[in-house]
Amino acid sequence: MPQTIIRAERVEKYYAQPSANRIQVIAPTDLSVCSGEILALLGPSGSGKSTLLRMLTGLSTPSAGQVFWHDQPIATAEPNVSIVFQSFALFPWLTVLENVEAPLKARGMDAAEQRKRGLRILDTVGLDGFQTAYPKELSGGMRQRVGFARALVVEPEVLFMDEPFSALDVLTAENLRSELLELWQKKTIPTKAIFIVTHNIEEAVLLADRIIVLGRNPGVVRTDFKVTLPHPRDRKSEAFTQLVDYIYKVLTQPGERPPALPAAPEGATVKPAADTRTAHYQELPHARPGGIAGLLELLLDQNGKDDIYRLADHLGFEIDDLLPIVDAAQMLGFLTINEGDAAITPEGTEYANSEILKQKELFRKAALNNVLLLRQIVRAIEAKSNHSVPEEFFHDLLDEQFTEEVTLRQLETAINWGRYAELFDFDASRRRFIEPEKTSPESVDNPDAEMVE
Repeated sequence: MPQTIIRAERVEKYYAQPSANRIQVIAPTDLSVCSGEILALLGPSGSGKSTLLRMLTGLSTPSAGQVFWHDQPIATAEPNVSIVFQSFALFPWLTVLENVEAPLKARGMDAAEQRKRGLRILDTVGLDGFQTAYPKELSGGMRQRVGFARALVVEPEVLFMDEPFSALDVLTAENLRSELLELWQKKTIPTKAIFIVTHNIEEAVLLADRIIVLGRNPGVVRTDFKVTLPHPRDRKSEAFTQLVDYIYKVLTQPGERPPALPAAPEGATVKPAADTRTAHYQELPHARPGGIAGLLELLLDQNGKDDIYRLADHLGFEIDDLLPIVDAAQMLGFLTINEGDAAITPEGTEYANSEILKQKELFRKAALNNVLLLRQIVRAIEAKSNHSVPEEFFHDLLDEQFTEEVTLRQLETAINWGRYAELFDFDASRRRFIEPEKTSPESVDNPDAEMVE
């Protein structure tokens, strides 16, 4: 029976607001990290992956619930963990060896032992001979190797990695994944467990012994299962592609109360998505109208329907690249999602096949019918005698439900969609939504172009 190193019991993260409301980032969650496993945490942007990682390492305190390190509250324990970040986060004024020795120096280790350990771990990760180089002299892949060496030199019991390969080119990332896996399998490093946060589904299936998939708004565990495929894993094998496709289906399951998920891998426990019916606003996916139109045109070329995994693979997209566009098209009623398959609707077909002005008209109608925030902005502009509303008004409304980062991103999307659909103009200097100018007879004479209730 694997030993449980870290255990989270009903941990959640939320931020209080001036009103009685609060922004919940992570819903009450149970999670364990066990010895002998690589655990991958997957989820779309904004699902709270990095927030959960910080709570498990003790860097952030849960708003509720508790994290235990070997059955002792992590706040009073001395967790032996290291973190590899997405950015290389090296000290540019220190040499490679000095960067690696830095955490040992911080722990008060004597200089001779620092040097001995530092040189040994540099040799382990393939950086022997570069100990006197400075970070600026190294490639991105080599700088990330230094990051790995610095994390491993303290001999952590659990190695945490937050999107460690996402800043690297494809070949370098693939090489580092293989080397990490080799170090782990040969037990060259003393680490007992690895916890990796990623948005790359194939990366998770390639590396992990266990995969957890988060939903968002708030972050909640959708599925937690073991990967039993033997190493080395073949990306082209049927078993591999089935696992990747399964995860796509979990991530794209539509609706507030999704239907039963497709057959899960052995040992999987699937949980329904969080019930968001109490949410006042939908979270606008950060996608542009051009991207939505492009996706719909691609689907038309596939007879109006395609598996999202195959579509992403064909485009060379990561999950975080494609999902916002899919979510936006679905929100506008231009496509539907069923068990990972995207199917274009009649409205989506008409939009994709129309000329530019007709597309604007169709987008305007879909936005007003389906997006509460855009509807409210239009009505507020109509209600004001000067037909002008400050952005701050809607910022404050959104800020009651979402984090500052998400609020700003949604306002940016709303401005982009509203301008494209000619629902309103935006005065960037005064940060105000204003009534759009009527520049063509069509926009005046066409009743569909008028603002609707």
